[in-house]
Amino acid sequence: MFNNIKIWFHQGKQFIPDVRNVKVPGIFRGRPIISLETVDEKALVDCCPTNAISTSPVAIDLGKCTFCGECAFRFPEKVVFTTDYKISTNERSRLIIKEGIDEPIVLNKNIIPKDFKSMFGRSLKLRQVSAGGDNSCEWELNAANNVQFDMSRFGIEFVASPRHADGIVITGPITVNMAEPLQICYDATPDPKMVVLCGTDAISGGIFEGSPALDRSFLDRHTVDLYIPGNPAHPLTVINALLALTGRE
Repeated sequence: MFNNIKIWFHQGKQFIPDVRNVKVPGIFRGRPIISLETVDEKALVDCCPTNAISTSPVAIDLGKCTFCGECAFRFPEKVVFTTDYKISTNERSRLIIKEGIDEPIVLNKNIIPKDFKSMFGRSLKLRQVSAGGDNSCEWELNAANNVQFDMSRFGIEFVASPRHADGIVITGPITVNMAEPLQICYDATPDPKMVVLCGTDAISGGIFEGSPALDRSFLDRHTVDLYIPGNPAHPLTVINALLALTGRE
């Protein structure tokens, strides 16, 4: 008992009471803000390892961004990463941050299936598929259900079988070897179901984009209901994204 009291005194609470409204450390890189300052745009584009930065106007695609921060290091007057972790959306185009615009990223509620809230608003079971992932997003998804973040308090849990799931969460760039197992998992999940892409690799292929080792045709055949950016995605980003998709933001 005395040891537990000492831990509480030195470290504070071991859980986050409200994951919808919590401050994260300043070292965390969330939604970027791009100013209207004039810089060498070619050098800015060239410093990005995944071609996430474009010009006319200058924009950063969070679906491609690895959040390495190189652009902010080299051009601090142009790019600043905030600690805003609510950066998920259900429209791919909303992940593109343009210069001069400082607005939160939100979901388009008009395209969320109407039965998502009624069916998954109190209980959501998901099957996670590592489609060639590097285990970073997988670790963060696991962390989302630890005692600090406790995603299960909202009825959101990962299950072992797709037959028990309400949707699938895909991590990794979807390699050739995982394309068929991913499709099998999707087919085994009962309708209605959702498809969630978690992490830069899943959304765009990340640093592996264009590799012949990938087969991302699954995304051409099925609708993606939620994009959760990050490299890896933070547990707070994951939880808030799923809460928003199920009408509990």
